[in-house]
Amino acid sequence: MPEKPKALRGIVLAGGTGSRLMPLTRVTNKHLLPVGGAPMIFHPIGKLRDAGVRDMLVVTGRDHMGDVMELLGSGSELGVDITYRVQDKAGGIAQALGLARDFAGGGLVCVVLGDNVFEDDLAPHAERFAERGSGAMVLLKKVPDPGRFGVAEVSPDGAAVLGIEEKPEEPKSDLAVTGVYFYDERVFEIVSDLEPSGRGELEITDVNNAYLERGELVFGVLGGEWSDAGTHSSYVRANRLVNEWNAREGERS
Repeated sequence: MPEKPKALRGIVLAGGTGSRLMPLTRVTNKHLLPVGGAPMIFHPIGKLRDAGVRDMLVVTGRDHMGDVMELLGSGSELGVDITYRVQDKAGGIAQALGLARDFAGGGLVCVVLGDNVFEDDLAPHAERFAERGSGAMVLLKKVPDPGRFGVAEVSPDGAAVLGIEEKPEEPKSDLAVTGVYFYDERVFEIVSDLEPSGRGELEITDVNNAYLERGELVFGVLGGEWSDAGTHSSYVRANRLVNEWNAREGERS
């Protein structure tokens, strides 16, 4: 009898200072700002929930933890079960991820950055990774400005990632690494062995490249629209996209 795919737990990373969105973030966490008529953080939580993930951890900074908890509570109103960890100071995405070790409990995790909005259903990707059961998977998206992101170079046959560079001046492709990642339990050992980058943070690109060096990194590609919401221009774009999706959904209902 085939082994049952491992269940995924969700991790939403909602820390950081939101400095690129000042003055909007002077008095609130950026993930509480509205996108398409709802707090930004509702989007990643909803995508995970709709993919069948019910147990989630939200990691956020100490300054606005109370506001985040007041909004989300136990998660019951959103159909999920939420626990929390505090990132005492901004130390990078990988450092925030490292706080989820106990929550993960040795299982598989899907990590979504709290300022990412995307059209695609996560379920097919989550099912693919759960069936795989080990290693790591990143979701990519073709973008017109790849130098703003981590950029993946893919083999000519489209079968494998050859390398990932963080915000390269001369990108080797137009495939941005979005803020959606899948990892097995070894991710926490990798994070614990990382050295801070030049900006003093633990970089998620280094995590992904560690799996790549082991030959254990696979990828998927988002076909629908995707945007981060971390700058004023991308925040406006994220609002426009979600409003368009909501309008289409309203027309169908």
